Amino acid sequence: MVRVEDIPIQKIRRPLFRQNDQTKVAALMESIRKIGLQEPIDVLEVDGEYYGFSGCHRYEACTRLGHETIRCRVRRAPRSVLKMHLA
Repeated sequence: MVRVEDIPIQKIRRPLFRQNDQTKVAALMESIRKIGLQEPIDVLEVDGEYYGFSGCHRYEACTRLGHETIRCRVRRAPRSVLKMHLA
């Protein structure tokens, strides 16, 4: 089951390094500043911890804008699913 909620940005772990397109981040910052975040990022909840693997540009844009929370699509998963994402 997937739920949508606002999660504190500092509680979301980003275990995989992604190189972001800075032009895209800047454009998203402008859009989010004007109309808000339109598409939640996807996170896995494993044992009460949140892990983000997608939405890197949106995550960085919200972080740079100083947002304390970010809208997330949260899917609860066992540790085995997390390990698959990290493989």
